[in-house]
Amino acid sequence: MFLGLSRSIQTLNEVAIGDKPADLILEDCFLVNVYSREIMPGTQISISHDRIAYVGPDASHTKGKKTVVINLKKKYVTPGFADPHIHLDQFVSPTEFVKKSLLCGVTSLFSDPIDIVSTCGYRGFKEFVKMTSELPARFFHVVPGGVPVDKKFSHGREVSLAEAKLSLKIPGVLGLGEVFSWTKVTKRDPKTMRMLSTMLENDCVINGHTAGASGKKLNAYVSSGILSCHEPINFDQVLERLRLGMWIMIREGSIRRDLKDIVKLVLSNKTYTDRLMFCSDGLDPSDIIKFGHIDHCIRESVKLGLNQIDAISMASKNCFDYYNMGKDLGGIAPGKLADILVFDDLDKMKPRKIFVGGKLVVSNGTIVSKIKKYTVPKWMTKTVNLRKLSGDDFRVKSRDDAATVNVINLKTEIITEKINENLTVKEGNVMASTDKDVWKVASFDRTFGTRKHTIGFLKNFGAKIGAFASTWNFHENNMLVIGSNEKDMAIAANRLVDTQGGVVVVSEGKTLASMPLQMSGIVSTNSFEKVSENFENLNIVLADAGCIFKKPHLIPLFLPFLALPDIRILSTGLVDVKNRSFLSVVT
Repeated sequence: MFLGLSRSIQTLNEVAIGDKPADLILEDCFLVNVYSREIMPGTQISISHDRIAYVGPDASHTKGKKTVVINLKKKYVTPGFADPHIHLDQFVSPTEFVKKSLLCGVTSLFSDPIDIVSTCGYRGFKEFVKMTSELPARFFHVVPGGVPVDKKFSHGREVSLAEAKLSLKIPGVLGLGEVFSWTKVTKRDPKTMRMLSTMLENDCVINGHTAGASGKKLNAYVSSGILSCHEPINFDQVLERLRLGMWIMIREGSIRRDLKDIVKLVLSNKTYTDRLMFCSDGLDPSDIIKFGHIDHCIRESVKLGLNQIDAISMASKNCFDYYNMGKDLGGIAPGKLADILVFDDLDKMKPRKIFVGGKLVVSNGTIVSKIKKYTVPKWMTKTVNLRKLSGDDFRVKSRDDAATVNVINLKTEIITEKINENLTVKEGNVMASTDKDVWKVASFDRTFGTRKHTIGFLKNFGAKIGAFASTWNFHENNMLVIGSNEKDMAIAANRLVDTQGGVVVVSEGKTLASMPLQMSGIVSTNSFEKVSENFENLNIVLADAGCIFKKPHLIPLFLPFLALPDIRILSTGLVDVKNRSFLSVVT
């Protein structure tokens, strides 16, 4: 976090007027000015401690004997980029993520650690904030507003109202994360309304999630103080929300890529861009290597015809305006924190140098700032509270020779529908069917160790393997096991009990691929490179085995996700989301 401007005005004033020397001067640059919407050649920037004191054609009056002067030789400078909504509690630790994100020019990240909370509660939230506190980028956090998704079915930890109030006293915590159960708002759920009121009383930002909301329901949601959304997937949804005074985060991440369809129509309709931002919502290792981060959003938008300065403003100024932080961040001007990117050109958008708070953290594409290694506390690596399982734990009982069952049919990795299938029963156990591409799918409570579990059936997975298991899913974090036979399902589950979290593929008793996720069962403590290698191998193995989906790791992620229809499986049961009811497995 940073000291407020009020603590710096005396010194900044003295430096700007020439009564005191600057610590650093950047000479001869082309300044991309997000306030005047122009590129200013021959600009000089004087920096005192972590803030900018002077911006203009001649900073010589701020130069002293100890002032460091860097001649940028007509390179371009922009404010640091921000991702206003990202789930950082995925794949790699914040330490490893920042090593890649920072090189993309992202100096500020706004984190919503929903899954850390669902597994580790308020204690986990505090620890996650702590582990980001000494990294060479700015991390801001919101208290997760999305858990529990539905208390009737959900079985995870959450942050209470009292804990949320305490969270607001932690430096860097800005408000409430995405409230994606929007029906709780429109139906005025008392607990939800108390949480919203508390945040508004403390002048906090509340992030939104309005997928499927429109008309009077959207009006009710916005009138409750929730003024942003990253869920619009087309221009009509963007426009409806802009008309109601909302801010839009155009999502371009690993799960959805909405930028292309939205930006095209923003341009053709000449829509104001001052309430538009870019966000990722989360990035997997492969995508950040292949595409980049917010820099990718700028490049793609400019290719579509967006003015370059407008794109940079959407990546910087607009984000901080939304979070009510415009006096400190978002542009290069006197009084602002000196988060500055230096580019050879504005086409590739690959920063040559990066300053955060006036300190050089990246030079010539290499991080030069020391990154302190964070040791994850042991209690966060002991969250898979399950006994060893056997094949019998995956049996579905029936006294008949055949059974009709409710099946989760995969339409995509994310979207499901309920169908029925007739399956064979052997020795009182309803069997999976490779001929029909019907699999068993199991969900176990691995957080509380209650032994609650559900065994159901899944169709349209396609891979010729024994089992595919994961301890990471949105936002229940059960252990999910998909399998063609009970023996391999038990082996896969027990492997994850041994490693205390991860994703694993097993066939005929052998492990074909694995991605350990040791922190809370959802984040790896390994290096970015190792996690990337494991992740690529996991998807390749499943694709080679015949899985019909491009990103099969998403299947166990979304199978328990109650914010989407049609049918989901949790340790508490098989759920019909639309009707908010449990379904029997065998009909």
